[in-house]
Amino acid sequence: MTTQQLLDEMTEITSNNLEVIRKRLIFLNADQRSWRPNKNAWSINDIFAHLNQYVQFYHKTFNNAIETTKHRDPISVFMPSPLGKSAWKSMKLGNAKNVKRKFRSQRSFNPSIKPELITGHDVEDFESAQKELITIIERSAEVNMRKTKVPIASSKIIRLRLSDAMLFVVYHNERHIQQALNVVNHPMFPRRK
Repeated sequence: MTTQQLLDEMTEITSNNLEVIRKRLIFLNADQRSWRPNKNAWSINDIFAHLNQYVQFYHKTFNNAIETTKHRDPISVFMPSPLGKSAWKSMKLGNAKNVKRKFRSQRSFNPSIKPELITGHDVEDFESAQKELITIIERSAEVNMRKTKVPIASSKIIRLRLSDAMLFVVYHNERHIQQALNVVNHPMFPRRK
């Protein structure tokens, strides 16, 4: 895969996320946003509060890496590292838009454990963040995404190639947008009154 194909794929997924938010999620009322399919499942608010915690870490990390890297010459071929590929492949949805592997969220990113993460405007905040992510993707084309490394949210010691980390975040976002759609499409989801 070329770096341009990688950038195009990340932009397309992020644009699709924006479209789903605008068409299906932004107009949900407070009751709909807080509804859970069962007591252990996440609501729309939970999903987007979780995503916004990732935004706070990764967008700042990506912007900082792009601004400060000494590896300024872009490369034409996307080559994932074994660790990076393992990370983003674990997040990627299956062909049928299904989740292949479930993960337990870190405590600091989990609104079920930390309900104060929910702001009430979580969907709107994430919509803005997706627009920002498209800009970050465009800016990343200006650097060597293979040599530029970034820490991951779960460990400051482990560092991934910028390209792998960005793909991980894009797939993570897509995964949770699908989760939100599954909540909205649930037969018991409350309808507008």
